Amino acid sequence: MQKRKLGKSGLEVSTLGFGCMSMSGIYGPVEADRSTIIALIRAAANRGVTLFDTAETYGPFTNEELVGEALAPVRNEVIIATKFGFDIDPKTARRRGLNSRPEHIREVCEASLARLRTDYIDLLYQHRIDPDVPIEDVAGTVKDLIFEGKVRHFGLSEAGVQTIRRAHAVLPVAALQSEYSLWWREPEAEILPTLEELGIGFVPFSPLGKGFLTGAITKNTKFSSDDFRSQVPRFSEENRIANEAIVGVIGNFAAQKKVTLAQIALAWLLAQKEWIVPIPGTTKLHRLEENLGAASVQFTLENLRELEGAASKIEIQGARYPEHLQKLVDR
Repeated sequence: MQKRKLGKSGLEVSTLGFGCMSMSGIYGPVEADRSTIIALIRAAANRGVTLFDTAETYGPFTNEELVGEALAPVRNEVIIATKFGFDIDPKTARRRGLNSRPEHIREVCEASLARLRTDYIDLLYQHRIDPDVPIEDVAGTVKDLIFEGKVRHFGLSEAGVQTIRRAHAVLPVAALQSEYSLWWREPEAEILPTLEELGIGFVPFSPLGKGFLTGAITKNTKFSSDDFRSQVPRFSEENRIANEAIVGVIGNFAAQKKVTLAQIALAWLLAQKEWIVPIPGTTKLHRLEENLGAASVQFTLENLRELEGAASKIEIQGARYPEHLQKLVDR
């Protein structure tokens, strides 16, 4: 697996990372048991993946425990990214809103270190921007944690341009993690130029459109009530029918290249900037191997023009978040 540097931070990671969120049931019940999941994370590391992404709120708490146990044998060979920013009731494990107060960041950091079985976090993200806490205070707190050796790099997630600039002025931001894929290209307008200017890496989550861009989800797909996609307007049956057009475009290019749709979607992201590192997730070994195969797919400039031209003609239907969560992004 080749490596990339996240902007000017010096943080070097595998070309493709591993998003561990889905291992905690965000997209419905996880069929694999704990030992199988741990084996899958270790399989990713054995195949050259070095960037593993988790968060206290995944589970909550249980995802960090899985990642910590799985990566303990190779801790010094991998990069672990986790996140703070939510107020989670420790007794019920329910989210009570946002919380990025300095004292809470410190509490979360200590708890994450314990769950991850480590004495340092490679990349610590603010999960969502807290409007009640100045970003300068957030960056200053992480700066102190870096000075203390508990954190090595600072990241933001779903932050807007002005927030990124304000945070970066206090403490260099190593990476921004936000959604980006062939069916959500909004970051191209302002985010990507800003990151390039400031030397910040970009870690796209949901690079496969929460599974939609793989072609595995159709109008007939039934989501369980505890599958996050059941709440997302973009995944309503009506919108899925309309959005199948983008899957058709990707499928045409996959046929030409004799690869899978997932590999085309991931390879397209890799071709955008050399400091972009997608973090697809899965709970299945064959999907992991399929995703990693995307690093070998090459696009010519003509390929990119054709794919982007065809994709740009399609108007994707439906919001990417339910209304009550939309207010948490783009700040």
